[in-house]
Amino acid sequence: MRIPLLNAGFVLLTTLCAALPADGQTLDYAFFKERVQPIFLKKRPGHARCVTCHSHGTPPLQPLANGASTWTDAQSRANFAAWKLFVVPGDPLKSRLLLHPLAKDAGGDHFHAGGKHWKSQDDPEWQTLAAWVNGQTVGGPK
Repeated sequence: MRIPLLNAGFVLLTTLCAALPADGQTLDYAFFKERVQPIFLKKRPGHARCVTCHSHGTPPLQPLANGASTWTDAQSRANFAAWKLFVVPGDPLKSRLLLHPLAKDAGGDHFHAGGKHWKSQDDPEWQTLAAWVNGQTVGGPK
């Protein structure tokens, strides 16, 4: 019984340490809400919207209410809390949010159940996510 608990503790500690900011970088909630979340809602040819799978997957996105086109502020805060655990502030190339849906030959990892959304790190959506991870704020340049 102690070994599984130790393993679970190690996984939790590893996840939390991976989320610690590099060089004091912080993640901006307003930038996440205004620029990152719309990426999760975007329809792409040949792919499901991120929210389709992640409203019942990991990392989680709050399910949209019937007829809603975006999340409430409370839901956005829950999304922010969940998704910030999947980035390394200040280091996009160590952040699963950016690597998972990125093509492997562009530096992404080997698999994403929702497909590879970006063929290049130059993709504008990828750049938006990288800007958030790098501490971009709403008042800063796009």
